[in-house]
Amino acid sequence: QVQLVESGGGMVQTGGSLRLSCATSGILFIINHMRWYRRRAPGQQREVVATISSTGTANYADSVRGRFTVSRDNDKNMLYLQMNDLKPEDTATYYCNALYNDGTWGRGTQVTVSP
Repeated sequence: QVQLVESGGGMVQTGGSLRLSCATSGILFIINHMRWYRRRAPGQQREVVATISSTGTANYADSVRGRFTVSRDNDKNMLYLQMNDLKPEDTATYYCNALYNDGTWGRGTQVTVSP
């Protein structure tokens, strides 16, 4: 059974930093490409924020490149997202998942950036 538990969100001011964590179970984490997504408002589609390959190669959305860093710990089945220089437009619920997934999602973690 796939379980994804995101944590680390919170409320920060513009320019602040947060580090998100994602605990995974039930997936072959070590061989999976993993992603962070975000959804800015209920009913909107999730957008891809960052992708990290099984070997650690990272790609980012243009809107976060240079400010966010994705990493993974294959020994702990954990995914991370270091977010620096946060902006109000980064306000969203953040989710993690495997690139190829069965449709199971965690609850996400809310990030709110005030002006």
